[in-house]
Amino acid sequence: MTTTVATRYHTLITAEQLRDLIVRSRSDLVVVDTRFDLTDPEAGERSWHASHLPGSIYLHLERDLSAPKLDADGVFRGRHPLPERRAFAELLGRCGIAPQTQVVALDAQGGSYAARLWWLLRWMGHADVAVLDGGVEAWKANGGALVGGDATAAPARPPYPERESLVTTTDANALLRQLGTLAIVDARAGERFRGEVEPLDKAAGHIPGALNRFFKDNLAADGRFKPVEQLRTEFATLLGARTPDEVVHQCGSGVTACHNLLAMEHAGLAGARLYPGSWSEWSSDPLRPVAKG
Repeated sequence: MTTTVATRYHTLITAEQLRDLIVRSRSDLVVVDTRFDLTDPEAGERSWHASHLPGSIYLHLERDLSAPKLDADGVFRGRHPLPERRAFAELLGRCGIAPQTQVVALDAQGGSYAARLWWLLRWMGHADVAVLDGGVEAWKANGGALVGGDATAAPARPPYPERESLVTTTDANALLRQLGTLAIVDARAGERFRGEVEPLDKAAGHIPGALNRFFKDNLAADGRFKPVEQLRTEFATLLGARTPDEVVHQCGSGVTACHNLLAMEHAGLAGARLYPGSWSEWSSDPLRPVAKG
């Protein structure tokens, strides 16, 4: 008897591929909606309650995918610090996510919040996670149904086990010591990067020497990721001779930087690091250098 090995998805998944997984009633599939709005933190969850993919669950950026802004000593760690690993492992278990689970993350913002969950799961050592390319709109365009109300959660599992992380990070002090030796890629919009406006953080500008790659530049006009070859070419142009292990990604608070990490991974450029505190943490200390322009 021939055994069919289920396809596993590690970067992006199309709406058609996701529908196929659901039709085959994959018991090891968990779909997570991460819609969010920085100006209205409860808007994403309201949207999910009103209309979501059948069977999907909701995780909130600030409540579920981040830790408190201040650490135990009262030190500001950025607007969206990484969650505490044990608490996040318990959350994943409550969501029915185990090492054998295929997770699909989605949002309605081009993958900007879904990529955060993608990266966090890889941080926990979980490889089988992908972002729905095009999000809710792609699902609808492919004929996918939407439902309202609460979803039936997958059976709870034990806390996610301790596993070796698949990604790496850096912190402000390490980054300060390495300025000029790394390629720092800032995922914020150009006007924020240049310091022309700053609606959220302590100071305007960017980390000295950083390069700007607005996360939306990873997307085509239809809101889906650009082809692999185009992404690879664009990142090669941006980074020059730098290899992925010489690259650190950051943004305002460590969220949309994950979009650039996902784009590089999808383009076959794995190994770059995340600075989780990002500009919100960096700019909170007036002793750290700031560049504009």
